[in-house]
Amino acid sequence: MNDVLSIVWHHGYLLVFLVVLAEAIGLPAPAALALVAAGAASAAHILNAPVAIGFAMLAMMVGDTLLFFLGRYMGWALLSVLCRVSLNPETCILRSAETFYKRGKLTLLFAKFIPGVNTMAPPLAGSMKMRLGQFLRLDFAGAFLYAATYIIIGFLFRDFVVKITRGIQGVGRVLTEVTIFAIVVFIIYRMVQYRRYKATDIVPRIAVQELAKRMLVSSQDLMIVDVRSHGYYDSGSARIAGSIRFEPNQLNEEINLLPKDKDIFVYCT
Repeated sequence: MNDVLSIVWHHGYLLVFLVVLAEAIGLPAPAALALVAAGAASAAHILNAPVAIGFAMLAMMVGDTLLFFLGRYMGWALLSVLCRVSLNPETCILRSAETFYKRGKLTLLFAKFIPGVNTMAPPLAGSMKMRLGQFLRLDFAGAFLYAATYIIIGFLFRDFVVKITRGIQGVGRVLTEVTIFAIVVFIIYRMVQYRRYKATDIVPRIAVQELAKRMLVSSQDLMIVDVRSHGYYDSGSARIAGSIRFEPNQLNEEINLLPKDKDIFVYCT
């Protein structure tokens, strides 16, 4: 924490931009901390608060717009990459999509305050075909709300931030050792959980040719569900005859509608 504060105080707007941009594209960067430090620096007349807010908003808009377009053209393939640090990427995607769907497009206003959803919201908006103009307006408002909130906190509590920094200087070595130990324990824990998850992650699969034969023999005993995240509504897109459409962001609700007396085959991109 001390390192981030001192760097922001000495290097100013460029560091605010880079740290916020890194978090916006999914990297583990302490954007909120950098903004609080920028606010404290503004109170000390080292930085200008409106300019710092502007740089932070620009960084968020650049990162979010990039993920928006990637989400539009890559669909949930990109979301799985962003969720790769999760124990179960599919669950990570579905929970984020469900949050976005239930809260609606206004999720973009508060997404940056919610860990996990902050990075997932822009590509989800892109994959769900939100209009670019609408996305930019909501994302702009959300970026301003996020940047202004933390910079104002740093501005108002400058003395408290300075005291925390001085305190950390006195216990820096101990804090570093504790942090390294915690990281090692966390990695071991995730490795154990990952192995347990993989041991139970047995998903039956079927070849296209075999499914085609079954459809010819008895198509009434099976159902094919299309859950593609993108491409379904594109003009000229190919679809399996007789398949039904489930929206990916509504799987938890629509899965209860599936018949229990048929074999269900799901396909996606």
